[in-house]
Amino acid sequence: MKRGEFIRLTAGMAVVAPLVNACDGQKRNAAKTIPGKIVGASAAAGHLLRDHAFNPPSEFETKEVVIIGAGVSGLSAARHLVQQGIEDIVVLDLEAHPGGNAASGGNAFSKYPWGAHYVPVPNNNLTDYLAFLEDAKVITGYDQAGLPVYDEFFLCHDPEERLYINGHWQEGLVPNFGLNAVQLAEFKTFFKFINHFKNLKGADGLDAFSIPVDTSSRDESLRALDRVTMKEWMDNQNLSSEYIRWYVDYCTRDDFGTPFDQVSAWAGIHYFASRKGKAANAQHNDVLTWENGNGFLIDELRKLLDGKINTGALATSVKTSANGVKISYLDVASRQLKGLEAKHCIMAVPQFVAARLLSDTGRGKALAGHFHYVPWMVANLTVKELHERSGQPASWDNVIYGSPSLGYVDATHQQVQQRKERRNLTYYLPLTHASPEVARREAYRAEHAFWAEKVLSDLQRVHPDIREQTERIDIMLWGHAMAQPRPGMVHGDVRKTLANSIGNAIHFAHTDLAGVSIFEEGFYQGLNAAKKILQQS
Repeated sequence: MKRGEFIRLTAGMAVVAPLVNACDGQKRNAAKTIPGKIVGASAAAGHLLRDHAFNPPSEFETKEVVIIGAGVSGLSAARHLVQQGIEDIVVLDLEAHPGGNAASGGNAFSKYPWGAHYVPVPNNNLTDYLAFLEDAKVITGYDQAGLPVYDEFFLCHDPEERLYINGHWQEGLVPNFGLNAVQLAEFKTFFKFINHFKNLKGADGLDAFSIPVDTSSRDESLRALDRVTMKEWMDNQNLSSEYIRWYVDYCTRDDFGTPFDQVSAWAGIHYFASRKGKAANAQHNDVLTWENGNGFLIDELRKLLDGKINTGALATSVKTSANGVKISYLDVASRQLKGLEAKHCIMAVPQFVAARLLSDTGRGKALAGHFHYVPWMVANLTVKELHERSGQPASWDNVIYGSPSLGYVDATHQQVQQRKERRNLTYYLPLTHASPEVARREAYRAEHAFWAEKVLSDLQRVHPDIREQTERIDIMLWGHAMAQPRPGMVHGDVRKTLANSIGNAIHFAHTDLAGVSIFEEGFYQGLNAAKKILQQS
């Protein structure tokens, strides 16, 4: 790309607004009274890689390792390499701040998440992950039985969860208020199945459902679950009430951004059956959370990486060379093309980005039909005191039965003080109403007023004064938030093939290679890529 063309395309890129407003005039006026903006992610800059060719830089700086992507996987890899004595590394990331979809922000009242906002109590066999949490002071020690003790401040404070259903806030997210005996019995049946799967081992002696995904059993009877949807599996078990189907659909949209009639049954069951952590002061279904969500963990991952993270850097090309790998990237602020040559490159980016950087049409074709990346909208609202409906009081996680959203979490919930001048509410909406491609185009075209109205209309059902009490709404659009684990992805061959290193110099690390987008998967993806490099050092 010529310099003049790049300047023209990127002029005002940081503040460019979507072009089309999808809401009608009345809604536009209602939402415009509340200030805010669309704050990211940097889709306009990222699309330059898709739409334009770049000339190679004239000079290449030498590094031992270059990591592309400063999400969980990239930072985990960098941290492990530094711990093992490899200091000559650089991490490139397009965004202004590291974190990927665990990014966070804040204002005068609290920090808040822009993406993932908690981690469950970890499984006890994840020793590297537990050691990281110990370094982060999340684990304060171990009891006489060897069980971890978690900092009580980081365990989610009560009240933890509530669900608005049948005109009432109930405690917990499993529907029970207003259900009849038959509907309640279906939940008992469902959780009996889950307990069976949680304790089940395959013929190979491995846990049926484990974390990371690739440590799970490959028993054929279990792999068969990856060939049907969660809905089909529930149909076969006669789990048919609207309540249990809503609940399972909520869970699969929450973890995978995928409705239950599209997600693999294996992945759907994994959501429930893979968590087996034991602690001295917590249960396996407890969660660890912070004001800024998993942004806290991102800050901990990068503590050893001062001066090694290069933000505002758009990787444009990755090619093997006589000395290893040549990486070209664009410094967005200076609009300069720069080059790095390294012994190793870890591509901690989604596979569709990796295919473009490598100019690998074969990789791109392998992705087609197997990897679908769902878009999300996340909103942060600053609110004054809100009117509450009857039932369970305001909680950390607040969900509305029947809503297309996942509800909101209260970022200020973990604060010690009881009285709060303002609260920050983080609202989550996976855009699963259409195909990912259609939903993504619609999302990028919609203006702030459309999203603000969408949020307010939903929350008005439970907080009638939400419009009067909301002072600001900011919006984050994740165009490719996560890969959907549809049938055939987790236990298919494509995922494993794409994960293979190229020439012992280019390695891959991202949760889309796991099929499940959770923190532990990202952590171990990075760790395993780093270990491949260390084996050659």
